[in-house]
Amino acid sequence: EPPDTPKDFSCQTRDMKRVTCTWTEGETYLYGQNLPRYTLSETSSPKMALCKASCSKQCSCSWDIGQQRMWNVTVTVENPLGKKTATDVFDVQHRMSPTAPLQVWEDSTDTEITLHWNYEKIGIELFWQTEVLQTDGKVELHNSSDVDSRHKCVTVRGLQPYTEYVARVRCGVAKHFWRWSEWSQPLTITTKEGTPSGKLDIWREITPVLGGRNVTLFWKQTPIFQANGKIISYKVTWEKIEDGSKPESISFSSVYNSTGIFIDDHSYRISIMAKNNVNFSLPSVLIISGAPDNSRSIFSTEELKEGRVNGTGDGIFISWEPRSIYDSYIIDWCNFPRLQPCDLQWKRFGPNTSSAVISSAAFVPGVRYKFRIYGSVADKASLLEKKIGYLRELPPRLDPIVRKVDLTSNSVTLSWDSYLINESEPGFLRGYHVYVSPLQGNCSLKGSKKHILSDNSELCKYTIEDPEEKRYTVEHLTPNTTYKIVVKAFTGGGETSVFNFRYIDTPYNSNMLYFVFLLVIVPTLVAAICHWKMKWVKECCCPVIPSPNKSKVLSFKEYKIDSEKVLKINDCIPDVLAMDSNTEAQKF
Repeated sequence: EPPDTPKDFSCQTRDMKRVTCTWTEGETYLYGQNLPRYTLSETSSPKMALCKASCSKQCSCSWDIGQQRMWNVTVTVENPLGKKTATDVFDVQHRMSPTAPLQVWEDSTDTEITLHWNYEKIGIELFWQTEVLQTDGKVELHNSSDVDSRHKCVTVRGLQPYTEYVARVRCGVAKHFWRWSEWSQPLTITTKEGTPSGKLDIWREITPVLGGRNVTLFWKQTPIFQANGKIISYKVTWEKIEDGSKPESISFSSVYNSTGIFIDDHSYRISIMAKNNVNFSLPSVLIISGAPDNSRSIFSTEELKEGRVNGTGDGIFISWEPRSIYDSYIIDWCNFPRLQPCDLQWKRFGPNTSSAVISSAAFVPGVRYKFRIYGSVADKASLLEKKIGYLRELPPRLDPIVRKVDLTSNSVTLSWDSYLINESEPGFLRGYHVYVSPLQGNCSLKGSKKHILSDNSELCKYTIEDPEEKRYTVEHLTPNTTYKIVVKAFTGGGETSVFNFRYIDTPYNSNMLYFVFLLVIVPTLVAAICHWKMKWVKECCCPVIPSPNKSKVLSFKEYKIDSEKVLKINDCIPDVLAMDSNTEAQKF
């Protein structure tokens, strides 16, 4: 293909002595002696080449300019298939792109950096730009004008003490700006140490002991605290408030973030300061009241009801009742409540805050965490509320042990031991579930809910929502039937799998047996007796000749004379008259 017109053709100078023109080479798909040839010439003298071009990724060509300032330069490219040209007209003073500053060095204080460098005079006024890169990636640019000296410098102020910065410098022509120079080599600088700014965040834990109190002090750096150097130690000072006695103090290496001291039952003022190689920070102060008012600790047995709190996706949500007298609130807790030390943590909140989500990478499901909420005013903290909760509740590890089973033909009463509730439980006990099912067939007991197991078997489910309950009666059972039954404890995290059934057999219904006894056994017994004493029964009930003394009809008064029963002949018409004996007959 014929050559393309040279692209991005442009010329510039770095020192007002030589001009360099650059352009991009096009693809012709020709090789060897047919490669394109480039010629650079002034338009007014096209036959006189200014320089010889060289091409790799980009083509360039340079020549001395002497005293000439205005130039009209043409680049010509040609091969056996054609020829193309490109032209650039320029004033050398308008095409100045200085070289990068060399030999850059610095000196610094805790808040300033001064960069120095040497630069050869080129007879044109320059201005300088300094770039300062902070460790967080933020970039600051500082511009400064030229100084009529070979030695140049610029001061950057308002920096942080004991902080690492990366600085570099470049320059450009102040009048008729064309392009920036390249950056100087980057210089890594650390500002000097300064006095620590801000205060440490401090807290305490108080344990009453014989003769006084053990106080464990904790401290940590807050976002507003700036060490401004390398912290080398911490200083703890405590003194009685009432009698103004001489303060006591002790220093610790920077590797520590807690310590323990013993104080008596008086009120104390405690302060903690951080120290670097320059000075101490401002003291952080807390006031511990006298023992009668401040015996509250994580080991205290005082009566303060613990409220329950719930976990969220981000942590554990805690709320409290705000009081207008406090200027801040503090919540403390243990990251590892089952260990000693438990890694006590705390967090501060403003006076207008009444809820917070406490989060920690140490929080795990199934562990009960305790939270204490303090109100603070004038550096004195008072315990306000206690909370307990889980990041997420898990099912209970154990099920209640059924100690007694009372059976009737249509009910069963289960009694179990009190469920052991302690801090190691993976959730708050909410109640119990009783599961019942006949060994054969499905369950459809009145008052129950259907529950399907993973194997698609069906159970009847009863819910007891009182965790203090230890007894339950399942009714409407069928007599003479085998049932499987189990009691499960449940928490906010549910319950474990339903298994370990107890098997029971309901007895026959006693009322039914009694009814059967009356309808069958008694008549059968009577019939047997009658059959055995048939002659006697016949004589008693159906004699051939009735005895007057055995007649029911003659039991009335009017048929009695003295003690004898009398039947008057005229009162009835007999079919046959027979005389029992002559003696009896003569009486009549």
